[in-house]
This record gives sequence, C-alpha cells and structure tokens, in this order.
Amino acid sequence: MTRTIDPAVALKSVPLFSTLSEAELSLMLASMQHRNYPARATIVRSGEAADGLYVVLSGRVRLRLADGNGHEIIVAEFGAGELFGEIGLTDGSERLGDVHALQTCEILFIPRKTVLDCLERDPAATLSLLSGVLDRLSDAYRKIGTLALVDVYGRVARVLLEAGSEVRGEWLVQPGSEQIAAMVGASREMVSRVVKNMINQGLVRRHKRKLIVLDRDALASRHGRARAHRRQRASSRPLSMQGSRSPQLV
Repeated sequence: MTRTIDPAVALKSVPLFSTLSEAELSLMLASMQHRNYPARATIVRSGEAADGLYVVLSGRVRLRLADGNGHEIIVAEFGAGELFGEIGLTDGSERLGDVHALQTCEILFIPRKTVLDCLERDPAATLSLLSGVLDRLSDAYRKIGTLALVDVYGRVARVLLEAGSEVRGEWLVQPGSEQIAAMVGASREMVSRVVKNMINQGLVRRHKRKLIVLDRDALASRHGRARAHRRQRASSRPLSMQGSRSPQLV
C-alpha cells in the first residue's frame, strides 16, 4: 500500500507531540518507521518487550488479553490519531496483550529511546502522556467495576448502549455475539441466551446478523439495577468473604 498520510502532519495532531518544535519533530521523524498492516495482522504480541510507541495513522486496531485456551477479553480499540504501546515503555517490560489490525492500517512506530528522549526534553509531552495513561487507568477501573459488580445481562446491556450508533433513526449495534462475549468476559453461549431474552422482552431485534436496540432507556435502567443488585450482594457477605472474593481497587 502506498503512503497516503503525511507522518509529520499526523504526528503534530497527536497531543503528546503537538508541542514539539520543527527541529524536534524532524529528529523524531528520522528515527520512526512507517508501517502498513493488512486486516487481521498481529502488530504487537503479548510477552514481547515494549520497544516503542505506536501511532495509528489510518484504520483501526484492537487490544485483547487471551489465556491461550480459547478465552479472551477485548480491552480497547484504537483508531486514527490514537496511540498505543505506552505500558512498559519506561522500563521496557513485557507487553501485556496482543494488538491486531481490524482493517488495513497505517502505523507510525516510534522507538522507545526516541520517545524517552522526547519526554526528557519536553515536560509538556511528559504531562500529556501521563494524562493519557491516567485516562486509560480510569477506564480500566470502570471496566473492572463492571465485571465485578454487574451481571452478564447488565454487561451486555452496557455494550449494546455504548457500541451502537444512530443509523436512519435506529440504534444499530455493530459487534456480533462473539465480539460482545469478548467485551463482557462471558461465553458466547451465555451472551446468546441474554440476547434472546432481550429479544423476547422487546428490547432489541435482529436485522441481517446485527442487533437493533428498540428501548435504550429500558436497557440503561436494567444495567443500573444489575450493578446495584451486585453491590448489595457484595456488601451483605461477611467481611472475610469479601476480602477473599474481590481485589481492592486503590
């Protein structure tokens, strides 16, 4: 695939590098690699050393965690203008998950040393990276809370609300049952049963292998009730059981 996006322009649009001078930007561009990946290609593998930062120029990628036994969970997706690979960047520790291309992608790879040199020279860039990491940590806390405090029905309801978009006046959900299962940490069979139940309740309907939400307010209410119910159950357990069943978030 031919190069269609100017790396310098794309890099300046990323908050982390928006404050770089032209000289600093030129130095960084000289050490970068412009990479192209076809759909379904593996970009980062779990266990590899964190050797650099990735900036998505075009396309979309997915970060997932897998146990090697067929179980996986989708952690996040990144699109144009977003970066990934910052975890482990400071000490070069192992990658925690795999990153795959969901479609044809153009990626800028910035070596670890180049990024660290930039952070040493530019306090604004350091604060920008820290802010991004904290935002993602906050999102991770929210997802952990959802997994711990909301039942599968409520988790599926949340995905249907958050992963959908308005299409000709209807709320169309793009992910299928398999992807939803990976997003909520449940089996595909369990998700299929939950979706069937939602269809029977008149909350959603199927259309050409996609789901259309018919009553978003009811789904939002169901998600909230599920979370409150799980919290009530957790608080009613003896303290010794609470300590052994769920990790403390600090």
